[in-house]
Amino acid sequence: MRFPKPAAILHRVKTFLARDPDRFLKKVSGVIHVGANTGQERETYKQLGLQVIWIEPIPEVFDTLRKNLAAYPGQVAFQYLVTDRDDAEYTFHIASNDGASSSILDFKLHKDIWPEVAYERSITLRSNTLTSVIQKERINVTDYKALVLDTQGSELLVLKGADAILHGFRFVKLEVPDFESYKGCCQLREVGQFFKQRGFREFSRHKFAERPEGGSYFDIVYRNSAA
Repeated sequence: MRFPKPAAILHRVKTFLARDPDRFLKKVSGVIHVGANTGQERETYKQLGLQVIWIEPIPEVFDTLRKNLAAYPGQVAFQYLVTDRDDAEYTFHIASNDGASSSILDFKLHKDIWPEVAYERSITLRSNTLTSVIQKERINVTDYKALVLDTQGSELLVLKGADAILHGFRFVKLEVPDFESYKGCCQLREVGQFFKQRGFREFSRHKFAERPEGGSYFDIVYRNSAA
């Protein structure tokens, strides 16, 4: 019997993981999206018939988000900065690309991929954990089996603050690099370890940006093995 070579097996695994990174959305009826910006994915969510909770911290971006959602019943927005702590004060940096790269963290190697992006100003915000937001807004978390995180380097903090409810999600999608894009940001290896310890397995991986000197950004989805 002939067995496939290790290189061939690796190629098959990579091909499988690189399939449509959003196909998991067809397996759920609702999404909680932390780091909403202006709700760029709202039309995709609508076409799939999903209920959506959007969470965005920047006041003026949040105002735009609410206007953008006016024609999307079933999609609602809340203004919160989400981390691993309740009522903690953060300096939040506003980025020049309509706030898309804004973060509580300073840039490090981010400019190697996006040199045109800079911080324009900073504001002071107080944080909540995702668990607290769900309690305060009386969200029935069982209606939302997917969690999407796009918080520019602080995704692991959001996950730690949601540890008490994380088991209720079937899928978690996040944007994560394998290099220090922001100072002290979470990276692919530690995120993988976090999910492995909680019974989640990698479902898909899509590389969407690459640093010339080495290092990449990924959209990665983890699936709850118990859900």
